[in-house]
Amino acid sequence: MLSIGIVGLPNAGKSTLFNALVKGYQAKVAIHPFTTIKPNVGVVEVPDGRLNLIAERLNLPKQIPATIEFVDIAGLVKGAHKGEGLGNQFLAHIRECDAILHLVRFFDEGVPSAGGVVDPESDLEVVNTELCLKDLETIKKALDEKKIDAKRKEVLTKVLDTINQDKPAREAKLTEEELAQIADLNLLTLKPVLYVANVSEEQFGKTLPARLPQGTLTISAKLESDLMSLPKKEQKEYLKSLGESESGLDKIIKAAYKLLNLITFYTLLPNQVQAWSIQKGTKAKEAASKIHTDFEKKFIAVEICPFSELIKFKGWQEAQQKGKVRTEGRNYAIQDGDVVLFRHS
Repeated sequence: MLSIGIVGLPNAGKSTLFNALVKGYQAKVAIHPFTTIKPNVGVVEVPDGRLNLIAERLNLPKQIPATIEFVDIAGLVKGAHKGEGLGNQFLAHIRECDAILHLVRFFDEGVPSAGGVVDPESDLEVVNTELCLKDLETIKKALDEKKIDAKRKEVLTKVLDTINQDKPAREAKLTEEELAQIADLNLLTLKPVLYVANVSEEQFGKTLPARLPQGTLTISAKLESDLMSLPKKEQKEYLKSLGESESGLDKIIKAAYKLLNLITFYTLLPNQVQAWSIQKGTKAKEAASKIHTDFEKKFIAVEICPFSELIKFKGWQEAQQKGKVRTEGRNYAIQDGDVVLFRHS
């Protein structure tokens, strides 16, 4: 399962956000730094209206959504790349994640900030700088290897030049071949990042007094946590009063799904529909392994009916009779929304 690490400075609200995401209280929340030492890990369901529609149309009582893993990582501090604040340990936790959710603090009440004052732009720079400095350390160590491949050296030098310009490694715009040359290093700033501004309830919906990267989401982790304690109907009513059609958590989960380049396909059983997440471009044979390893080993073919076609009928058999189900081979790239039936020996 692909995972997203929640990072930020101490007291940015990471554990509050994590607890709201997993709809429980797994991570300890306190006003002093480094309350979180070992990362908290939670599996989060992906909001999916199509799953509900399939279940409703085909009269299937059980729905199993796709999931993403979120990891609550302790706050980073200036000097983390040198081990400050147990930095090496925390950076190692980030290295194990597939993507980063960078939470930036805007709220000013109740909880002391890491630097004494709330300064979102400075906080953003501290975390980004620490990740870059750790990558510089990793790259220089790799370049010092006695037997280094010429192509690998070329790619490492390209990334080194990018970071020396105060840019993350992902801005080096490496090709798939170049990425493969340094994949074993698992560089922190090569990971895709989702920036999230954590505001107070009073700040929610207002223009933020700071420049943040394009595409930054705005949420109030405290508000989202409170929202989770309400019944579903009251949640919708409260969101409507705020002028929102969906919760900030749902926006984050969907954005994280997109960040990881994931799509969803569906499988059917007599009493259930299940959503499965795979990376865009995954071939049918490889997708079959998500269901069971034997499905990949003994793969014959896959029957496909797009979601948009299937919901016009009362079931798979009727869609088949109307000619809306087609057969594809192992090299077919599964499309977002495909409802599939794997054939195997």
